[in-house]
Amino acid sequence: MIKILFSIALSSFSAACFSQSYSSYFTGDTTNVLVQPTAGIFLAGGAGDHDNAMKWFLERANGGDVLVIRASGADGYNDYFYSDLGIDVNSVETIVFNNSSAADDSYVIAQIENAEAIFMAGGDQSDYINYWKDTPVEDALNNHINVKQGVIGGTSAGMAVQGGHYFSADNGSAYSSEALENPYNTFMTIGHQDFLQHTVLQHVITDTHYDDPDRRGRHATFLSRILQDGFPMALGIASNEWVAVCIDELGIAYVFGEWPDYQEYAYFLRPGCEAPIGPEICSVNQPLTWNRNEKALYVFKATGTLQGTSTFDLNDWTTAEGGSWQEWWIEGGVFNVNENSIGPDCAITTEVSESPFKTAISFRAFPSPCDEKMVIETTRESFGFDLTIYDAMGKYIANYPITSFKTELKTTALSNGFYFLKCGSTIQKFTVTHEE
Repeated sequence: MIKILFSIALSSFSAACFSQSYSSYFTGDTTNVLVQPTAGIFLAGGAGDHDNAMKWFLERANGGDVLVIRASGADGYNDYFYSDLGIDVNSVETIVFNNSSAADDSYVIAQIENAEAIFMAGGDQSDYINYWKDTPVEDALNNHINVKQGVIGGTSAGMAVQGGHYFSADNGSAYSSEALENPYNTFMTIGHQDFLQHTVLQHVITDTHYDDPDRRGRHATFLSRILQDGFPMALGIASNEWVAVCIDELGIAYVFGEWPDYQEYAYFLRPGCEAPIGPEICSVNQPLTWNRNEKALYVFKATGTLQGTSTFDLNDWTTAEGGSWQEWWIEGGVFNVNENSIGPDCAITTEVSESPFKTAISFRAFPSPCDEKMVIETTRESFGFDLTIYDAMGKYIANYPITSFKTELKTTALSNGFYFLKCGSTIQKFTVTHEE
């Protein structure tokens, strides 16, 4: 293949470059700029694009380069991002993955690494998982999230893969009625904390197109499955088709839509506060029962406004404005809603059992460089959290629970080089140098 590079600075001319494994559509300046992006996560329900939410997304690129990645379609976002919204960016490129081999292409990886903003378009999320998981693309995306701390997100399938847990759709779509009747039916394919590593979304599974069809039942079943399968916490974020949820670097979600002209909402799902929180009956070929005194899930229904004025705090999963609380429960496969809830009555404290809702963590790690071990010092407010290690490319290495004021972390299995420790929104770099 002959690659043609266009070096016209700040050009609005759009060029397409094709190879067997991917297709590239480029608009703007081909010279990479080095700017510091602002971290953020963009989650859209999948039917249409909200201009103000998209402006929020583009502004976080800080004039840098925007990359759209997808497994179908073409360059539909290029002009929209580059010129239609009035936000200055250096370039917009769309890379369409024609097959999984593109995930090993050096040009594709370099463009992901150079981007300040990454957007995943709609399509089939099973393609995204099958093409990108356990590949250099996954490593580059996690480097963008956790090291570069750029803005990232997507719509429809691009939203569906953002959570720590995700519906992979390997066997096709899952429907609420089937999920409630049998939580382990063949369509309920769920991945767990093995793809994108957003700290604030570690316990979250997302869902999209929430109003067409009604997906509340299957989303609640996703959460019940996560808890039933042994994970300590399960949380949910969902959007109606024309709604976008924008999460800033502090963990505050802003909900964009066109309410009150249209009934547009985002939903934030969390279990109750008192153990046990999981389902009473969640097994193969049995209708789901997740009742917990008719308070299995507390759900904040946030109205999507033009300026994104409705908010939800992902640091505590309780503080919210611009909507109302509901209670959801399932009895014998029947989905139920109480639309007049006062919300969860459980102030977040320093108790370990409540800690999955908190993200502001303080810790100190030393020495650096280290050889066989390093020491983690923290405060009581940080107990019950996982300290996560990433390599220099942002690839997940391991989790370690923080259970005391001082913890020794063995580093003998780590190769020489530098790594990142992350707990909540706090990141610390350290170096491993083994003595010969």
